[in-house]
Amino acid sequence: MKILIVCSGHSGKISPFITEQVNSIKTLGVEADYFFVKKKGLFGYLKERKHLLHKIKAYEPELIHAHYGLSGLLANLQRKVPVVSTYHGSDINDARIYLFSRLCMILSAHNIFVSEKNRTKSGLKSKQSLIPCGVDTQLFIPTVKEQARKKLGLDKAVKYILFAGAFQNKVKNAGLAQAAVVDFPNVELLELKGYSREQVALLMNAVDVVLMTSFTEGSPQFIKEAMACNCPVVSVPAGDVPDVIKNVEGCFMATYAVTNVAEKLKLALDFDKRTAGRQRIIELGLSAETVAKRILEVYELVNS
Repeated sequence: MKILIVCSGHSGKISPFITEQVNSIKTLGVEADYFFVKKKGLFGYLKERKHLLHKIKAYEPELIHAHYGLSGLLANLQRKVPVVSTYHGSDINDARIYLFSRLCMILSAHNIFVSEKNRTKSGLKSKQSLIPCGVDTQLFIPTVKEQARKKLGLDKAVKYILFAGAFQNKVKNAGLAQAAVVDFPNVELLELKGYSREQVALLMNAVDVVLMTSFTEGSPQFIKEAMACNCPVVSVPAGDVPDVIKNVEGCFMATYAVTNVAEKLKLALDFDKRTAGRQRIIELGLSAETVAKRILEVYELVNS
């Protein structure tokens, strides 16, 4: 089966969870190529239609898999090749984009939602599936904290908290995280920015806890990857996090109150050992291999 992946490329790089999903699908015998949307904004996407049509003619895919609502809408501006669209969160939670995502849902042959919250919000009763992005459990594996810290040059005497993104990303709500840790002695809040995937895996083994305070999320890879490394978690109830960390000792849900986040961070730091998060990820069927098989089932359904 030949699949064309349509996704944003205007930042100069592709989201890792897209490339990792595509690579996993390829191991199942699927042939895949990419069409990158280089322009920004609705009209920028629409201007890419001519280039997409040229790509379709040259590559002759049997199916298009678009990631995010605007990419899906662009892909559906042709009606020859069926389109599967995956919605990752911002395309559902951002009111400015949601209208276009709704149109994409109507036009798409099948729709994939990465969280139950977003699937429920869509209101779709047919031609839809709930399939969160999977975790590369070969890369995100538990390792010895001291060894990970040594490789990263981190101080073994400091308590480290890894924040779920760049501080300047407004959706990630860094102000809450920074306010919550201000009174902790000998604690450093690390910004997740500028690291390779291998370094991120090391960080999740090197730190004492990961922290997410986002206003909105879909099915955040950050939390699932930390769980695969057995790292303690503190998170607000964004996206599917409550379900993912449910009943895992050493993982804590917090409210959006500074005092509550600080309280849960203290519990996580006092926990002072690794969790059984990796087992939970496997139980939920969130390994990249398991998710790839579910994606392939969707492809086969649409192409039947």
